[in-house]
Amino acid sequence: MASERRTALVEGLMGRFPQVPPEAVLKEDLLRGGMAFDESALSGNEDGDVKPKSYFIFSFDHRTLPELGAAALNRPPEEIVLTGGPYDLRRTVVSVRVNPASPYVVRAGEDGALGLYLDGARIADVGLPPMPDYYRHTLSNGKSVMEVAPTIQWGYLVYLTVFRVCQYFGAKEECQYCDINHNWRQHKAAGRPYTGVKPVEEVLEALEIIDRHDTARASQAYTLTGGAITSHVGGRDEADFYGQYAKAIEERFPGRWIGKVVAQALPKADVQRFHDYGVRIYHPNFEVWDRRLFELYCPGKERYIGRDEWHRRILDSAEVFGARNVIPNFVAGVEMAQPLGFASVVEAIDSTAEGLRFFMSHGIVPRFTTWCPEPTTPLGKENPQGAPLEYHIRLLETYRATLEDFGLSSPPGYGPPGPGRAVFSVSSFMDSLPAVDPDPEPVAP
Repeated sequence: MASERRTALVEGLMGRFPQVPPEAVLKEDLLRGGMAFDESALSGNEDGDVKPKSYFIFSFDHRTLPELGAAALNRPPEEIVLTGGPYDLRRTVVSVRVNPASPYVVRAGEDGALGLYLDGARIADVGLPPMPDYYRHTLSNGKSVMEVAPTIQWGYLVYLTVFRVCQYFGAKEECQYCDINHNWRQHKAAGRPYTGVKPVEEVLEALEIIDRHDTARASQAYTLTGGAITSHVGGRDEADFYGQYAKAIEERFPGRWIGKVVAQALPKADVQRFHDYGVRIYHPNFEVWDRRLFELYCPGKERYIGRDEWHRRILDSAEVFGARNVIPNFVAGVEMAQPLGFASVVEAIDSTAEGLRFFMSHGIVPRFTTWCPEPTTPLGKENPQGAPLEYHIRLLETYRATLEDFGLSSPPGYGPPGPGRAVFSVSSFMDSLPAVDPDPEPVAP
């Protein structure tokens, strides 16, 4: 059976790569291929005791909302945590990516306790994120905190997608792996609340509720992000549009959260504005390293800025933020998307390693998100299985080795590294690093 082959694949890779924690092997497989949910494991939306999936920027699903069945009407949890089982898993936080056809199924056992099942065998106990108290309160206009300021990474990160569409639009400009615009459309079509541009005042009110009710101070960072801005939104360019939120947050809540912004690679003067507004970590994502694939997969970014200029701007931004606080993301796995990507795992890893070495040689530590092949994207349609699991495991090995080669450590603003400790949920790079205490806050340039 196909699912039996999946068990053999997973256990085979655990044996071949013993230096990669088994938690990371399973987590990568769940992120690249998704998980199915029995109705007994669905969250109950915002009326239950479990934090539901917020769809905070992308769909991160392997089916569209109309194809998810019960999981579209009664949301799955935002994340799950895995422990125990035959692999003796340490606590592992995994972002939920729904795939009704996945061989991994979350369901209740005979004892009523939730577990993760593969080939009919229970391979882990499953914990669900409790509904945070701040989600039970609404803004003065009736909007939910989850709609305006959802939290992920088991509550560590407040994710502020303040512009829910991207101005790189259409086949000739959209990144070929990105479904931000479709995600907007599908939520609006389903009648779900999905605010396109979040007013600053709403964001501040939602943060006030979080600050008041998050008495344990689980939330430690916020990310400001959204679609690329090639002209203006509300009369503001990209730096001023996203920067206005940082400025308002830092004035209202000085030092309460580590401020991060995900934006394009902007000119140094614009990057300086981010820093002046109070942002402390800058994510000018480079998406994919290979020149040919960047040009093919990121046509809007190539047209408006270009790969070489994008990289120059990343290096320039280190002069503003300090190299340690510039953390560009790449989408791990799109290197192998067919028919245009690398045909072999070794070729793909060699290319990505070249990019890691380039940035790390300048003291900049990239991070990555495990590619979810969403079905409405060109690459997702052509590659519903994503990249091979072996690619993801070799990448974890390569990432750690490159960090060690340059004497660098895990980037700030992601919580603690190490298996059993990491909370970063959309890839396993933090789970696969040594368990050491992280810096409490970004290092000032």
